[in-house]
Amino acid sequence: MSHDLSDTLDDLDDLAQAEDRVSVSDVIEHVGRRGQGVTLLVPGLVGVTPLGGVPFVPTIIGALVALLAVQVVIGRAHLWLPGILGERSVADDRLSGAVARLRRPAGWIDRYFGRRLESLTGPVAERAAAALCVVFACLLPPLEVVPFAALLPFAAIALLGLALTLRDGILMLIAFGVSGAALWGVWSALM
Repeated sequence: MSHDLSDTLDDLDDLAQAEDRVSVSDVIEHVGRRGQGVTLLVPGLVGVTPLGGVPFVPTIIGALVALLAVQVVIGRAHLWLPGILGERSVADDRLSGAVARLRRPAGWIDRYFGRRLESLTGPVAERAAAALCVVFACLLPPLEVVPFAALLPFAAIALLGLALTLRDGILMLIAFGVSGAALWGVWSALM
């Protein structure tokens, strides 16, 4: 199975061509097992945007991350989402447009990352990364009292998700290092 972001975008484009509206559940089902990394990457990226500084948004995103990451920790092959989230959909042309805009950065990432030390992204590392994401998700609510303190955990979640998506062991080691720094930063912010 390929782990390039461009291949994931191809899958999403195929899905957009086949459906008038594409739901979150459709996307998770269509990208399959590699979707577990993507489902951690996307909320992490959303959290590092200015949205991560809006009150209650980090907690809501954290709840989603926890829900998905716990399923990875327990080894579920297919991720489950409650209907209220899974049924959210977007028009096929909007998804195709988003895919088109992401092609260039995905190509750059595919060129420089992925398929290095893949043994460091196996089932044990996958579950350890997901467990770290659960820890970060639990830390997000108290971090809302410190403006933009949630950026550290969200950056770590995004990096862990990217490493899982690309099956890049070197990136996974970097993500674990960033996670350690984020935990230290969270500890400092709360204490």
